[in-house]
Amino acid sequence: MIIPSFTHKMAAHCESGTITSLLNHAGLEISEPLVFGISSGIFFGYFHKMKSFTFPTFIVRNKPGQMRKNIEKRLGIRFSTYEFEDAAKGMAMLDHLLGQNIPTACQVDFFYMDYVPSWERVHINVHFMIVAGKEGNKYLISDVYFPQMVQLEAASLEKGRFAGGSMSPHGFLFHPNTIPPSIDYESAIKKGIKKACFNMLQIPIPFLGIKGMRLFAKRIVEWPKFARDTEHLSHEIMKINILLEDQGTGGAGFRFMYATFLQQAAEIIHQPQLKELSKQLMIIGDGWREISLFSARIGKNRDLGPDKLRKLSELIHDRADVEENFFRNLSKAIN
Repeated sequence: MIIPSFTHKMAAHCESGTITSLLNHAGLEISEPLVFGISSGIFFGYFHKMKSFTFPTFIVRNKPGQMRKNIEKRLGIRFSTYEFEDAAKGMAMLDHLLGQNIPTACQVDFFYMDYVPSWERVHINVHFMIVAGKEGNKYLISDVYFPQMVQLEAASLEKGRFAGGSMSPHGFLFHPNTIPPSIDYESAIKKGIKKACFNMLQIPIPFLGIKGMRLFAKRIVEWPKFARDTEHLSHEIMKINILLEDQGTGGAGFRFMYATFLQQAAEIIHQPQLKELSKQLMIIGDGWREISLFSARIGKNRDLGPDKLRKLSELIHDRADVEENFFRNLSKAIN
């Protein structure tokens, strides 16, 4: 049976969408873009080939789990969290929470979510979804990427919650515990924006923020020497499109969602300049989408000569330039 009054909702991203859905159920009316923006979700990092990465890659959001922690800190909300080494205890706790009519978020390896078509499943240990009921040996799952609630066998959920490897979930669960009677959204929005600007402009790490974008642009012309063959290089170039568009970003590496956040923030804190910056970011997002489409096209066609990689490098350099200007203007507006 589904937990009474729980409403399934689709969203752009699994973590921000899951947090939003849980908070809405707990009585706090907040949008996913506000959750994403207040938690400083927008980010960039480039990771060249190293021990932890067999091939260069990049990220467009903050560390998994950080959205929840930042929402706690900036809105005064408290989440109850649980981790387990013993799978049986972890599943028993989930059943206990469901018995208390508490919809509960799980961190899982996406590969074991067998409601997902087999050709779409990949091993990634940081997928978040909500368990909102149980019928016999099947759990009722609210996954923000699906239009309706789905069912999942207990054995599959256990495998997903206790998968091994990098960033193993350890059966992680969370749900809202307390929500303050009043929330200072103006302060939370400003802190979220200031931290995002710091991360993009000032974080003193050479592969993060705008510096990371420029490193990405510089190093992508070297990717062929890390690939086993043309097929491998083609796969990695096409993954640029997947990381920017298909892995729950809402499109253009979260730029469109952050633009929506700025629109909503402008109304709440009475700062009309944020609306103009929102429009600018939508245009910047179109540029990231151009990168997505270009990468998909040259990857699919195996058209991966030096001239095409230089063109891709130029497109990324351009995004770094316009985003540096954007975040400097955003920092001035919020200060």
